[in-house]
Amino acid sequence: MDIKISNYISFRNRGVLPLVLFIFLVGPVPGLAQEAPEAPTLKEVLKDPDKPKTAVDNTQPDKQKTKKLVKLGPDDEFGRGVPRETMAGFFAAVRDDDFKRAAEYLDLRYLPRGYRKSDGPKLARQLKVILDRTLWVDMDLLSTDPKGHKDDGLPRSRDLVGQVSAGKKKYDILLQHVPREDGVLIWKISKKTVRKIPVLYKAHGYGYIGEKLSQFFPAFSFMGLAIWQWIFLVLILIMAAIVAFPVVRIVSWVIIRKNFALSELSSRFINGPVYVLLTLIIFRNNYDMIHPSLTARAIFEAGTIFNIVTAWMLIRLAGLFREYWALSLKQRGRENAIVLLRPAFAIINVFILFIATIVWLDNIGFSVTTVLAGLGIGGIAVALATQKSIENFIGSLTLYLSAPVRVGDYCRFGDKEGTIEEIGLRATKLRTLEQSILTVPNAEFAGMQIENFAGRAKFRFSPIIRLRVDTSPDQVRYILIAFQRMLYAHPKVLEKPLRVRFEGFGEFSFDIKIHCYIDVKDLSENLFVAQDLNLRILEIISEAGSEIAIPASIEYQTAAHKLDESARQKTEAVVEQWRDKGEMTMELTPEQIKEIKNTTPFPG
Repeated sequence: MDIKISNYISFRNRGVLPLVLFIFLVGPVPGLAQEAPEAPTLKEVLKDPDKPKTAVDNTQPDKQKTKKLVKLGPDDEFGRGVPRETMAGFFAAVRDDDFKRAAEYLDLRYLPRGYRKSDGPKLARQLKVILDRTLWVDMDLLSTDPKGHKDDGLPRSRDLVGQVSAGKKKYDILLQHVPREDGVLIWKISKKTVRKIPVLYKAHGYGYIGEKLSQFFPAFSFMGLAIWQWIFLVLILIMAAIVAFPVVRIVSWVIIRKNFALSELSSRFINGPVYVLLTLIIFRNNYDMIHPSLTARAIFEAGTIFNIVTAWMLIRLAGLFREYWALSLKQRGRENAIVLLRPAFAIINVFILFIATIVWLDNIGFSVTTVLAGLGIGGIAVALATQKSIENFIGSLTLYLSAPVRVGDYCRFGDKEGTIEEIGLRATKLRTLEQSILTVPNAEFAGMQIENFAGRAKFRFSPIIRLRVDTSPDQVRYILIAFQRMLYAHPKVLEKPLRVRFEGFGEFSFDIKIHCYIDVKDLSENLFVAQDLNLRILEIISEAGSEIAIPASIEYQTAAHKLDESARQKTEAVVEQWRDKGEMTMELTPEQIKEIKNTTPFPG
């Protein structure tokens, strides 16, 4: 007969509420517990065992689907007519500390050496301690037939309650069908089991100190622990706190001495959740010293407080990482992304609490697979309902972390332009050139090609100057050199790259291409500098005696304007002087550039 090793306790008289409150006192640390008998889950401990203790007559035809309640064995003052009632009566007696009555459920015909029948209550008490610490009896598996189980491989007169290990051996806890004084057969805990009680108690009893203390303090237990065990439990907890204190203080002192940006927060983290968790680990590794019952062990192994403290520690640790990343983003000039850390870490905290809850439910005996399956179906429904919101949130993550734009930046996206006013978790708001507010969902905005004008380090200046086709070659040479001198001399034009080239022959003009960069970042300032450069270009062209070309397709209503002949002759004479002096070059030398650099007054 396969019976789970556990213990049986009824809470009808004492109530379940104190037990539920106690689960918030302490929990286990996985992997640190000493080797001990398998404990029941908290769910099994809290399960109401008070079910009808009656046999069922199944002799009626199945098609009628009727069940008849019949009497449980012979009449007996102590209710020992069937195996289940015998064990229920024994547990009820020891729960009430009535060991004289509990001895009536023991077969005392063949006692261990040195014991007499008057020692029956003592043996009952010792068996109670053994079962409390080693065996959880599933009462539903015990027989309600007056003749016991018929197919358990045991003699007809015996039923198996469970097995208890002592050393390397396993001992059966048996019930036996024995005659009462009047010859009526009843069920008692077998003489074979009774004879092994001293051996089992030596292995699983309280020990010398526990035995003395249990006799000194009143015989009262609360949630599976006697008074002396509660006292030792508190002392172990205090000692664990004392042992953990110097370790935590030394680590905290070292962190404070380092004096880095997050040293204060790190110190509070060490003195808070880490200290409590370390205390629990030390406590949990030593609480077996009090010889706890399976009921108390089930409460410990529910892990309630351990899960709470672990979740607290992980949440505080996540807070440390949040502060670290906020500081890092601030140092890199990405303050806008800091606002995203709060909702992101709120999600992380919820996830931590969810995992802690799932672990706790698994510890107390619930089927986590069923819970997760239910949550998975609900999660799919929620995900489908919030698909757009999730897309927009991911879009906001992209905008905050990659930071293609920031609040206050002027940008172009698609066929729109505007200034960023707000980057929210759902949408981005921009103020257009028409001064209207444009709201773009983040999922859509993050997928666009965004040109951020605020990110410019400089502005390109690259006009094409179209001269009239009757401009002479020397005039073109003069204009090319004059343009270079003007650009190199201008304080707002970068020296490199800077090119002025006679690019080619247009349909109606000689085309000169200018390529350089204006050393400003603001758009308005760039327009102002470009205006100044354009005016200076016009002055140079006019000074050279040429003009900007007009498309040849335009029909003049008056006679065509002729170029200034005197200006032309003057320009060609200057170029001739350059030739005579050997200074006729189309590129300025570094010495010439250095001589004229930043000599032009601006604005001109």
